Amino acid sequence: MARAIVYTEFGSPDVLHLMEIPDPVAGPGEVVVRIEAAGVNPLDAKRRSGKRPSAPITEPRRVGFDGAGVIDSLGQGVTGFAVGDRVAVGDTVGTYATHLAVAVEDLNELPDAVTAAEAAALPIPVGTAYQCVRSLEVGEDDILLVHAGSGSVGQAAIQFAIAQGAKVVATGSPARHEQLRELGAIPVAYGEGLADRVRAAVDGEVTVALDCAGTDEAIETSLELVADHNRIATIVRGPDAASFGIRAFSGGSPEPLTDQELAWRAEAVAVAIDLIARGDFQVELGAELPLSEAAQAHRLIEAHQAQGKITLVP
Repeated sequence: MARAIVYTEFGSPDVLHLMEIPDPVAGPGEVVVRIEAAGVNPLDAKRRSGKRPSAPITEPRRVGFDGAGVIDSLGQGVTGFAVGDRVAVGDTVGTYATHLAVAVEDLNELPDAVTAAEAAALPIPVGTAYQCVRSLEVGEDDILLVHAGSGSVGQAAIQFAIAQGAKVVATGSPARHEQLRELGAIPVAYGEGLADRVRAAVDGEVTVALDCAGTDEAIETSLELVADHNRIATIVRGPDAASFGIRAFSGGSPEPLTDQELAWRAEAVAVAIDLIARGDFQVELGAELPLSEAAQAHRLIEAHQAQGKITLVP
């Protein structure tokens, strides 16, 4: 039988447990993927804890949205994929598992130059970053401020923005500044006096800001530095973004993403895979843990002790 991480109640990471499940069967337009790596996202922990509202639990609930692996079987009507193909999986619940049935529209083919761990690290962070950069219309005349630039979304946003010709300044702890420089950003330490440090770091006015931190400091600094508040967005403070007069892209926002924003998120994975294969995009990988240690992965995420993307390996 296949195995998967599930929970039957909201709570601490201890509610996660590994259980045997029936082997998945590919329905029409689906394939069964043998998962080689599952990406661990803060969203996974927020849903498990109940901090991100979701429907009442009526049966064991699966975990994870991002993964990568090899196609084991094909459902009726599937074309363009074959058994043995390496694929990235996105926007599909239950990637913390050994096997998963996935709709073909949620797959991206993987070249040999992209590892399973790299691919599993992409969908949510890269989709979010790419959509934010596109929605905020970041371009060559811009100076973008990214709060929490060393996180998975922040690192992707830096790279997409620089590819559009923008200059990027990014906040992070001093220990992470070299990583930010390698990505092409100007690093600044967060903390008291942040706005002044940002002004001193760049030649010109900050024109756009992306909050990946969710702190009051990030919001207040962005409001102080960016003249057009419609070019300030948060991916964390969705519930109260409107009270600041800024935009929110998910992050608990009551406003759903538009069809165009959803399309950009879906488009991002293929874009990033191509860039990685060409050596033009970096993914910082962190701890690789066995699937059975999903609870530990969530503890690391919640304690902000994850340096690089955590992946689970069945």
